[in-house]
Amino acid sequence: MRARSGSLLLTSVLLAGPVLAACSGGGEDEARQAAQAFLDDWADGDAAAAAAATTDPDAATTFLEQAATDLPDATLAAELGAVTVEDGTATAAWTATWDLVAAPDWSYEATLRLEEGEDSWVVVAEPTVVHPELAEGQHLVLSRALPERAALTDASGAPLFTLTEVVDVGVDPAQVTDLPALAGALSAATGIEAATITADVQAAPAGQFVPVITLRRPAFEAIRAQVFDLPGAVFPTRTRLLAPSAQFAEALIGRVGAATAEILEESAEDGEPRYAPGDQLGTSGLQRVYQDQLAGTPGFAVRVAALDETIGDEGREIAAVDPVPGEPVQTPLVPAVQNAADAAVAAEPRPTHIVVVRPGTGELLAVSSNEVADAGNALVGRFPPGSSMKAITATALLSAGTVTPDSAVPCPGTTVVEGREFENQDQFDLGTVPFTEAFAESCNTTFIQQGMQLPEGALADAAAAFGVGTDWQLPVDVFSGSVPADSTGTTKAANMIGQGQVLMSPAQMALVVAGIAGGTPVAPVEVVGAEPAGAVPSGPGPQVLDALRPMMRQVVLTGTAAALADRGEVFGKTGTAEFGTNTPPDSHGWFVGYRLDGAGGPIAFAVLVEAGQSSGAAVAVADAFLGALG
Repeated sequence: MRARSGSLLLTSVLLAGPVLAACSGGGEDEARQAAQAFLDDWADGDAAAAAAATTDPDAATTFLEQAATDLPDATLAAELGAVTVEDGTATAAWTATWDLVAAPDWSYEATLRLEEGEDSWVVVAEPTVVHPELAEGQHLVLSRALPERAALTDASGAPLFTLTEVVDVGVDPAQVTDLPALAGALSAATGIEAATITADVQAAPAGQFVPVITLRRPAFEAIRAQVFDLPGAVFPTRTRLLAPSAQFAEALIGRVGAATAEILEESAEDGEPRYAPGDQLGTSGLQRVYQDQLAGTPGFAVRVAALDETIGDEGREIAAVDPVPGEPVQTPLVPAVQNAADAAVAAEPRPTHIVVVRPGTGELLAVSSNEVADAGNALVGRFPPGSSMKAITATALLSAGTVTPDSAVPCPGTTVVEGREFENQDQFDLGTVPFTEAFAESCNTTFIQQGMQLPEGALADAAAAFGVGTDWQLPVDVFSGSVPADSTGTTKAANMIGQGQVLMSPAQMALVVAGIAGGTPVAPVEVVGAEPAGAVPSGPGPQVLDALRPMMRQVVLTGTAAALADRGEVFGKTGTAEFGTNTPPDSHGWFVGYRLDGAGGPIAFAVLVEAGQSSGAAVAVADAFLGALG
């Protein structure tokens, strides 16, 4: 405020000195306070209060609300710098730092202009309040992007996921002429229930695309003739980052898809989202566990463009931060082995799994499940192993020195423990035979009679020597099995033949036979170069393994897996594992084993056919697997 004359100024000071003193001194303090108050209100999200302290509250409200629209959910931190006052005007330097959602911070230097009013300083309402390069009729355009996702690779370093064309089979409600007929036809072609399609279409807002199923291009072409001309059916295409096939190692490597609320929440850092809705992220498996390493860091660009979109102004870039690429993650998967396993399980109509491990290293070479199976069961399923457990029971017996491969042992059709009768399949009776033959023919009664003589905990100790029961520390969980050490009576007897309280996963059984094949037990490896999953088990003595291996070879040469005799130097053990309450009970089919020759060198593997009813189903899958592997 300017003095009109010296006497008037003196009178004013004498009459109201304290009041005017607050507005004097050149006004720098007051201008600073006004600028700070404006910035504080804006940063606090109170656009109305900030706008009220400007020369044109209506215009300022428009600028500030537009900025909130242009930078959705971003928060502002404002740092006031130098304030200069001259002739009733002021300039205030300040630094804006926008905490953008799921993107790096955006900082820039800016200036506020202020004018001295009758009672206080006010901020000049102009577009440069928001950004120094913003003019009338313009706004900010923020674009954010993730870098190209880093590769999850196979053992050779080749990417396992590639951009693949997919077709979104869906419905445009506006084009539908007969919804029940359309839903029925789409259901027949895709397997999606007609009632679900009908309900989704009826619930959709007008004009909204209603998705039914997403198919890879070859899968869509297989049903194209059934659906393409249906009134209301539409088929937009896009690309997605996909594994080589729908089932390819799904339980281990996982999948990539649109970010869910759960994934966004788990990826947040200190409560701040790292990614945004619509981002393509790992939704399961290693893709999800190694999210941050694979996804990299988002970047952004900001443009100044005309508010009027009809003029076609693409805008001018005023700021940008490039996204930072992620780093690859290498798995030990071998596509030739995985493909052979996938082909083998695909031919079995019941839920089926194969896990393949490299002896000596524990590297998972393949994790395969067919379409009807819960893929997770390959790694974390808990199943009674049935007679495949006899590889461990034989280890306990050989370690105890109670038998040798050549020991003569009885194999009666039935045996009784504490009043409970146990039997061989169809009660076959071999009489007295070498222990190797009892093993090859899977004689339950032999293993129960011999196993009941073992000291308490001997079976659990033999299992632990192969890593069973270890708390593996892995990116993707593996159930390491459970063999109780304190079972007695009929439960102890049942445990000896993989029933009772014994539970195993296909992955752990593959690790067990890998230890037998290689001579040294192994810890599982899911990622090349990762920290060890746990201490490598001690393993049984070499003399025990030297005795056990010929017994497992005899299973293939003359025993219950003789169908594999022409598949190379194969060793193994079959298993039929009863479960459930049906009479007679249902059974899972197992074959666990290893092959020393053939393409790719030694491999150990476990096959499980859920409810396969006999080990023959698993042997057939193993035969198909080894045949496809070559």
